[in-house]
Amino acid sequence: MLDSVKNIFRIEDLRGKILFTLLMVLIFRFGIHIPTPGLNPVAVKALLSNLRGTVFGMYDIFVGGALSRASIFSLGVMPYISASIIFQLLGSVFPKIQKLQQDDEGRKKINQYTRYLTVLIALFQSIGIAAYLENAGHVPLDNGQIVPIVNNPGVMFTITTVITLTASTIFLMWIGELITEKGIGNGISFLIFVGALDRIPSDFGRTWAAVKAGSISFFVLLVVIAIIIITFAAMVAVTMAMRKIPVQYPQKVVGRKIYGGQTTFIPMRVNTSGVMPIIFAQSLIMVPATFFTFWKSPLAETISRALSPGALLYSITFGLLILFFAYYYTSVVFNPQDIANNMKRYGGFIPGIRPGQKTSEYLDKVLSHITLPGAVFLAFIALLPWWLIKSLHVPFYFGGTTYLIIVGVALDTIQQIESHLLMRNYEGLLKGIKIKGRK
Repeated sequence: MLDSVKNIFRIEDLRGKILFTLLMVLIFRFGIHIPTPGLNPVAVKALLSNLRGTVFGMYDIFVGGALSRASIFSLGVMPYISASIIFQLLGSVFPKIQKLQQDDEGRKKINQYTRYLTVLIALFQSIGIAAYLENAGHVPLDNGQIVPIVNNPGVMFTITTVITLTASTIFLMWIGELITEKGIGNGISFLIFVGALDRIPSDFGRTWAAVKAGSISFFVLLVVIAIIIITFAAMVAVTMAMRKIPVQYPQKVVGRKIYGGQTTFIPMRVNTSGVMPIIFAQSLIMVPATFFTFWKSPLAETISRALSPGALLYSITFGLLILFFAYYYTSVVFNPQDIANNMKRYGGFIPGIRPGQKTSEYLDKVLSHITLPGAVFLAFIALLPWWLIKSLHVPFYFGGTTYLIIVGVALDTIQQIESHLLMRNYEGLLKGIKIKGRK
């Protein structure tokens, strides 16, 4: 393993990608600690601690604690994620958008439109945050002192906050695209991954303090640790699990050379969509929850409580959205018809299955069967933290979502590094790990 790590830095191109990614991460982490002008960071942190079980607390997890720090990066890359979801959904409804998504030039246009929509969503969210913080007025601290959240409320504060948060979101979107282009992995996912790591040290510290204070028994602590270990193991297993579909190619003799005649397989992962269904579902459910939180009325407060994390309506809606996006995103990533056509073009076939339409139907059937347990697992992982908080009174959000992001992005990054090493005839990082598949 140590030799494999040394090999990473022997490859100039790979070393440059990793160092560039780390530089972008440092800029991101530095920006998280820069407060938004006009806000009292201590007061905002106290306010967010009271809203930990609401949509704001959940949002703060995805932005790496930037919201509770009153940071200029308080919106994170979530507006970009929301804009991406909207265009992917529109592609299923409008044939013109779907056609644009099928070629390189069209995808460039979609990316451009996504950036424009990101700006609009960031503007809407930043106006909402500025209005909410201004209306919140004052908040009590632990020492009993009551302090204002906004130092100088008014039109200038709103304008400054909207410009700062929107511009910072655009900057993070740019950083994410730079990481994708010049670094390692998907830049947007990597920024969420870095943000997810932010809460782990404080979560452990808060839990240990609760154990010392006696509010959590040592037995409950052991149970929680066991659940975390089992959950991590399950995440890795499901993330790497796949069904291998055997494919045969006949031999072709061209002159004196023989081509084909080999057996390979199509890897169909149980969790093809990765963590994206959870991110998509979370982004989508945040929109109405945030809207009803800002709208002050008895009906809006009732709906806001019903859509708060841990509530029954939230759990049902969130779970169904994850199931929907798991199938939807899988259909976007894995197209059985295209694979069947390519196999037929090169003479490949699945033993016992006729090439063409029958192959496409077979792949679609297998994909539907193996996607269901993966989607149910994602929904379980996403809802597990709130069950732990309610049943075991855990003093932190054991983010099934957070740790799934960590596992998924970490494995994806390692596999990309692995491909660079193997391409240059080095031993891979995962040489001791075998991914088992079914035949």
